[in-house]
Amino acid sequence: MATQTLTQQNFDDIVTGNDVVLVDFWASWCGPCRSFAPTYEASSEEHPDVVHGKVDTEAEQGIAQAANIRSIPTIMAFREGVLVFNQAGALPPAALEDLVTQVKALDMDEVRKQIAEQSSGAE
Repeated sequence: MATQTLTQQNFDDIVTGNDVVLVDFWASWCGPCRSFAPTYEASSEEHPDVVHGKVDTEAEQGIAQAANIRSIPTIMAFREGVLVFNQAGALPPAALEDLVTQVKALDMDEVRKQIAEQSSGAE
């Protein structure tokens, strides 16, 4: 599956409507972003069950601002609509593959339990 362009109009639907979603925040002027693009595209072909979305931070400044993007590229991973990974910097192919494997293997009941415990402890 090829990468999908994420916009203000489709971002929430794609993130919440799919099991595993990776999001690459990038810009055309960003050299590391351009270098990472073939790795990200290859991952999308290798894992058709994972949505690989791309957010052009220049065109979609509202999403970038809401996601608190401070540097690009930034990779985020969502599982069942929950943000489970957020890291600035391009990943080498093996690290991206490892990320996909780990996100797929997450026990989301345990993740939700930990989130609930953290939010109840913050009060």
